[in-house]
Amino acid sequence: MFKLTLLSVAALAASFVSAETAYFAFKTVERSKEFVFQLTDDAKIAQARRILSGAETQSVHVSGRIIKTPATYNPYWQFILDPETISFFDHSIEICDANVNYVGEHLDEACGAFLPGCIFCPWTSKITREVKRE
Repeated sequence: MFKLTLLSVAALAASFVSAETAYFAFKTVERSKEFVFQLTDDAKIAQARRILSGAETQSVHVSGRIIKTPATYNPYWQFILDPETISFFDHSIEICDANVNYVGEHLDEACGAFLPGCIFCPWTSKITREVKRE
């Protein structure tokens, strides 16, 4: 009985171990700086890797809720996407569409009439690479 309890506790503890953290970059216009976002959900990480490999061809654009704060992993921009809200889409509503340059230039207006609810879904977003961090 003790061994069974010990195994149950070990299995429960393993389920609380955090998922892998991975970083990916996308661009919305050819000459823009990359926008780097963080993923902590294993399924979303796998989907991002399928997009990069070309195995996923439908839901390939990035969406998420803006957080108006810089992060070391996203050095060119003064905002990030909340990792918990990131998803991938094929089509989305127009009200959350903008290119990353425009959002960066109008960040003070975001989350009001511009990008209501802080939802950013750039229709032209294209994941360019997985960003390896040390």
